[in-house]
Amino acid sequence: MNKLALFGLFFLHISTGHPAELPNPKLTPGYMRDISVRELCTTSTSLVRNVPESLKKDVFSNYGMNGNDRSICAEGYEIDHLVSLELGGANDGRNLWPQSYCGENNAHKKDKLENELHRQICLGKMNIIDAQMCIKTDWVMCYIKTFHK
Repeated sequence: MNKLALFGLFFLHISTGHPAELPNPKLTPGYMRDISVRELCTTSTSLVRNVPESLKKDVFSNYGMNGNDRSICAEGYEIDHLVSLELGGANDGRNLWPQSYCGENNAHKKDKLENELHRQICLGKMNIIDAQMCIKTDWVMCYIKTFHK
């Protein structure tokens, strides 16, 4: 994504007070934990899936939201990992953002991408770093590139 488009998304976030399809890169640059491909492909993420409520509240607040505001999106928001746990992302404020379940590029669509990138890593078709950078840089473009849509 070019800098002008990224600025436009940032401006949309500032002007509306609500997150756009991509997280604000200053608030959520993405942050990974140290993990091998073997661990990534053989260990359940349930062992590391633990974002405390206090951190979720901080993330909503950082994005100018008072929690899971369903007045904007009836389905609500999830505190999502920019780099998913399945790709080696961390439970860290630098990797979390409120992602909407509404709109074309929503949390459900990103989940599909996360699962496919994880599958490609475990099949040896994709390098873990490439997968992390693809989703971290611009998950919507990564989705298009991955699914050729």
